[in-house]
Amino acid sequence: MLRRLGWLIGLNNRGVQAKKLPDAKPPPAKVRPVVMLDTVQEIAIYIHRFHNLDLFQQGWYQLKITMRWDNDEHASIGTPARVMQYEAPNLGSDDGYGVWRIDDTDNSFATPPFRIKYARQDVLLSIMVAFDLPITENEGPPSSAVILKFELLYAPLLVDGSEFQASPDGCPAAIHEFRIPPKALLGLHSYCPVYFDAFHSVLVDVSVHISLLKASSHKAPVKVPSIPSATSTTDDVAGERIDESTQALDQGVSTDLKQVMLVKALLDARDTLLVELQNLGNAINQPVDLTEFTSTMNDIKLFDSFLRANQAAADAEVSGQGKAQNGLEGVNGRLDYRSESLLQNLSKDDVVKMFNLSGDQLLYLWNTFLNFHRDNRTQILQFLCDAWAKDRKAEWSIWMVYSKVEMPHHYINGGFDESSHHIVHKRGSNLWKLTDDPAQIAAMRAELHRRSIAQMRINNGSIQDMQVFGDPSGIPIVIIERVMNAPRRTFSDNSYLRNLDIMGSATSHIDHSSEAGKKLSSTNVAQNGCDLKIVVFVHGFQGHHLDLRLVRNQWLLIDSKIEVLMSEVNEQKTSGDFREMGLRLAHEVISFVKRKMDKASRSGRLRDIKLSFVGHSIGNIIIRTALAEGVMEPYLRFLYTYVSLSGPHLGYLYSSNSLFNSGLWLLKKLKGTQCIHQLTFTDDPDIRNTFLYKLCKQKTLENFKHILLLSSPQDGYVPYHSARIESCRAASMDFSKRGKAFMEMLNECLDQIRAPTSEHRVFIRCDVNFDTSSHGKNLNTIIGRAAHIEFLESDIFARFIMRSCPDLFK
Repeated sequence: MLRRLGWLIGLNNRGVQAKKLPDAKPPPAKVRPVVMLDTVQEIAIYIHRFHNLDLFQQGWYQLKITMRWDNDEHASIGTPARVMQYEAPNLGSDDGYGVWRIDDTDNSFATPPFRIKYARQDVLLSIMVAFDLPITENEGPPSSAVILKFELLYAPLLVDGSEFQASPDGCPAAIHEFRIPPKALLGLHSYCPVYFDAFHSVLVDVSVHISLLKASSHKAPVKVPSIPSATSTTDDVAGERIDESTQALDQGVSTDLKQVMLVKALLDARDTLLVELQNLGNAINQPVDLTEFTSTMNDIKLFDSFLRANQAAADAEVSGQGKAQNGLEGVNGRLDYRSESLLQNLSKDDVVKMFNLSGDQLLYLWNTFLNFHRDNRTQILQFLCDAWAKDRKAEWSIWMVYSKVEMPHHYINGGFDESSHHIVHKRGSNLWKLTDDPAQIAAMRAELHRRSIAQMRINNGSIQDMQVFGDPSGIPIVIIERVMNAPRRTFSDNSYLRNLDIMGSATSHIDHSSEAGKKLSSTNVAQNGCDLKIVVFVHGFQGHHLDLRLVRNQWLLIDSKIEVLMSEVNEQKTSGDFREMGLRLAHEVISFVKRKMDKASRSGRLRDIKLSFVGHSIGNIIIRTALAEGVMEPYLRFLYTYVSLSGPHLGYLYSSNSLFNSGLWLLKKLKGTQCIHQLTFTDDPDIRNTFLYKLCKQKTLENFKHILLLSSPQDGYVPYHSARIESCRAASMDFSKRGKAFMEMLNECLDQIRAPTSEHRVFIRCDVNFDTSSHGKNLNTIIGRAAHIEFLESDIFARFIMRSCPDLFK
């Protein structure tokens, strides 16, 4: 203000200057060369194999890949820079057509079309495509994520392969997207399986390899406004000063800092790639020869001269202050080349030298890796796949809660005298009042966990599957409760020694006589025999044999060598007697096992058989009824894993869903459905003569090595306690004959799980809490049908459980 008053009264000691008009021309700008450092983000996608798990339609298929930055809707997209076809696709003359294709209109890459004719068909593609994503000049290292998009294109068999390739603009049959976070863009080598969706179940074996590379460094002419003198300050009409020199100065400082950060990013990417390349070589027993690169690394000594020169200059400037420049101290006397404070003290020429040198070294390492990958692609893919499988438990722990509980040591009600009976009930009653209903507690616990996920900021350094990470709060919450097996009750009908004798006689029939047989190497297994692994899937009430196909597909991803039986014998026959349904299933299983045993015997010696079962809803009662049949006794010794999806193991006693109970009453009255009478214990006046009570007395669970009971507190079709085989509040307060019978059934089932085996038995209860908000409030959600059916229509929960406990499914 005083300065402007001086202009008005003429007191400026430099003399009065004429005020410029608004249209006066500014001083001519000077042209100065500015160093531009260009980098590029290179992401190489190796497509190894296309495996058809469960495609519904035969026809021509093709994979299309695109890539873009995730900063806005109109972000720049990646461009396919190079394609390497390692091997010709293993297709016959009629199963493949044409070659890979790059579409310049959307910068996409498409594999050659291939024809899918049958389930579990493999198509070996063996092709790598590298995408380059541009980074704005002098913008520093990438700070945005990258979206990797896979599209599955389809055309019916009526279309010729040439026509399909010539018209690639059709709508994709399915899409699967992944997000590569900024942390991974400096260097990552990861397995990336592509599944698409439930209606297009495939497995595409893909590995992703990422590095930041140097593009070029050049000088670009940039107009810099000349710095006006104090006497030539330009005022606008309003009298406000425009200081263009300050803007230009700020821009220059910002650019220099970004260049320093870019050099630091290249150094980090180089070191990361060097370590990863050595780790990959050691992991597959193919060490990489980096002798030539080590000799070029000696060029780093060139940095010592100008870095230490700058260090000396910086120290000289602050020598009078008694302390060194902050951040310029090295480790063990050696300067840290990645220190931003050190790099900022370099001249522009030195920064350019470091940029070019580190960029050249990084490019050499990247080309070395690509050549190494070409020669060892299968081993590298297998190593990355194994590492990916081990990391799933940690990555998916966001949606999983783990706990351990002990199985009760004693009868809950039965087996006690009247006085102790009332004492137990009194304590149990007080406990129930304190803890409320277990189903409500489980639902509340999962909901609180879901809310915490909604507020969570996920910031890891691995590739994120958008099917899971796209909407984290909409993913099922899985609570895994591992039940520690307590000693069996000694006053039970079956003693400990008796069970040891039974298990010893059962295991003696198996074709491996000692535990050493399980520790054979892969070569010895091939010589001495193979294992036959069979998994039987059984649908529920009025179900279809393909109801459990999503769970089947997830099991196949864990172990592709299993033989699968999707039971069909009880389709349209689930309203009758469970005894008839169980007998039909038993004969179906025996016939299937015999066929597979004969086939395996013809190809070599059969070493072992593992027979597993998966049931949904009343399919679990059908499975247990089949196992109680006498014809199944020779096969009980082969039982391995049992997975129960919401099975009413204890029937519908103490069901709290009044709407569903009314529906059951109508089915019994109007249709006379026999299985409903059996589930509700109305098939006999005496509860101890009912079918389900007698079934619990049968030893249908004790031969399994692994037992997993999946339940959902949102499922109103099956009582929560019945699916988990545990007590409930109503049962603990029921002192009638019905309450005693229920406790006897419960204890019999738990005794079977406690039964000693030759191997350690794993018993797990899993609570699955689905996000049913997308269903809205309708009849299905009110009566609890939505969660019951969600076990069949969702596979993410199965993916979580199987990847967390893979040994139970192999």
